[in-house]
Amino acid sequence: MIPRGRGREVTDGREQARWARARLGRGGPSVDLLTARFDRHEYAPHAHDEYTVGVTVGGLETIAYRGGRIVSGPGSIVVLEPGEMHTGGPAAPEGYSYRALYAAPALLTDGTLGGGLPHFREPVLDDPGLAAALRRAHTDLSARPDPLEAESRLPWLLTALARRHSTARAGGDAVPVPGAGRIALAVRDRLADELLAPPSLAALAADLGLSRYQLLRAFRTTMGVPPYAWLAQYRVTRARALLEAGLRPAEAAGLVGFADQAHLTRWFRRVLGVTPAAYRNSVQDGAR
Repeated sequence: MIPRGRGREVTDGREQARWARARLGRGGPSVDLLTARFDRHEYAPHAHDEYTVGVTVGGLETIAYRGGRIVSGPGSIVVLEPGEMHTGGPAAPEGYSYRALYAAPALLTDGTLGGGLPHFREPVLDDPGLAAALRRAHTDLSARPDPLEAESRLPWLLTALARRHSTARAGGDAVPVPGAGRIALAVRDRLADELLAPPSLAALAADLGLSRYQLLRAFRTTMGVPPYAWLAQYRVTRARALLEAGLRPAEAAGLVGFADQAHLTRWFRRVLGVTPAAYRNSVQDGAR
């Protein structure tokens, strides 16, 4: 196995593997993320304490698992359960590429009933929408592992995976979270008040007597976006005022809680369609 660690990369010709680590909320548990492209590499038989959740991006992978062999192709989700011995390698000469995350079992049980660990009878799943969402989240968080973003996205997707494809029973999709509007506004206000170091969703949920899944569901239902996206947009609004006052983008980024200017720029363009520098120049030219 390739040793884990944030940003650790191993490259050998077309054999490439990179580990990253995303923390779920400030001070919360971590999730390891692997981005890999292999032509020849064969994993020795091994097992993990976590669920391995992967999305095949290209080529074909073959895995020895539960006494047989499974093959996954582009767009397939692969779920390997904790403690299950398995291998992995290319099923064709052109190799394969995939994204994988290693999730503690508790991340798949929130929002389900019964308390037992989800069991996946079929390790290879066909769910294009969920596969695409997992791949996007993996790519974004590998590049910039923001704690609130990781906590808003990964548990939500992993709960959806368990509810759709495992033996776990759903916790009641059709029943609204009581007081969803009140919950969402309370979370919104806490995030706005603590935008430089936002509390974890787990801590907020505990304060409100909810599970993290219930909090996420109430917030998304009321606000239309997950908490990290709302906070990013709020930070953009605050940054606009600072840019209009003459501050440089790098200064504004730090004062509103973005990790750096690139982080501000990514969200500024998503929300307003222009870079912070272009916005600052336009408003400064208008003032002159």
